Amino acid sequence: MRPALAPLRAGVSRVLTKSVIASAALATLLSLGVWFDLRCRRIPNVLTVAGLAVALLLRGVLGVSALEDGVEGAGFALLLSLPPFTLGMLGGGDVKLLAAVGGFMGPVRLIGAFLMIALVGGALALLEALRRRRVGDVVSRSFAMVKYLAFFGRFGYRPTLESQGAMTVPYGLAIGVGSLAWWFAAGGRL
Repeated sequence: MRPALAPLRAGVSRVLTKSVIASAALATLLSLGVWFDLRCRRIPNVLTVAGLAVALLLRGVLGVSALEDGVEGAGFALLLSLPPFTLGMLGGGDVKLLAAVGGFMGPVRLIGAFLMIALVGGALALLEALRRRRVGDVVSRSFAMVKYLAFFGRFGYRPTLESQGAMTVPYGLAIGVGSLAWWFAAGGRL
């Protein structure tokens, strides 16, 4: 009976090995992204490009379909993060880090990751507003932004990262925590 199980064990071993490698690569990318964002308030291009390259390389080993899924995930991440970037609510390094995350997750799992990232980012913003005792100001600015977006820029104003008195949080931290939480909740595999 043991020889019959050998191919099954070998297949399970290969899948686990690929999952561990992909998880370690994503965790390393996100840990470095968080570290740079907390320390320098920027995420270097070399890190995000290398992260996307590793994601696509790992997916390429799994086949053309997996590689296509990674490219679609990266593109979808860019598409989802372009509006907040254009409105000045998200930095360029954050956008590129999200694209690398999309390369690992693919477009379907990326949706859940984006929701998790948004929850973590909102919690970080709330904690920072409480710490600075600026909750009222943050709520007021948020309503102004919603008004601006709801009326296509005709009313309200568009607060950006550079706006006078803007309160910012290192969103790389939200990307790191939210992405890893969703990655492992979804099974931790490519």
